[in-house]
Amino acid sequence: MILFILLVLAYRFILFGRLVKTREERCERTAGAFEKSRQAIAQADVRTQEYEARLRAARAEIFRSREQRLQRLNADKESALSAARLAAQQQVESAQTALNAQAADARRQIEVSANQLAAQVLAAVLPSAAAEGSH
Repeated sequence: MILFILLVLAYRFILFGRLVKTREERCERTAGAFEKSRQAIAQADVRTQEYEARLRAARAEIFRSREQRLQRLNADKESALSAARLAAQQQVESAQTALNAQAADARRQIEVSANQLAAQVLAAVLPSAAAEGSH
């Protein structure tokens, strides 16, 4: 029995202290590794959020740029359409003016021709009527 007590006391002083110390060091290392991994995960989360924020900002900038480009294209398109409408309107007005001028000229020619024809008809009809009246 005394031998057992001496063995337990020797174990207690010689091995137990070293085992406890080794165990505590391992726990500290393990806890430190866990803490480092938590910090690394937290940093990765922060970086991920920063990346996502930059990605959202880049997408928003691309969208704004695209919208501005579409607005410029639409403005250019509207400008071209307005210019084409104006040119077409001017052509229509020019053609209408030319047509009106041609119609007026045609009326004058018809009037002159009608007057000449009336004179010819009168000349042809009146000498016959005068010749018949003298008989």
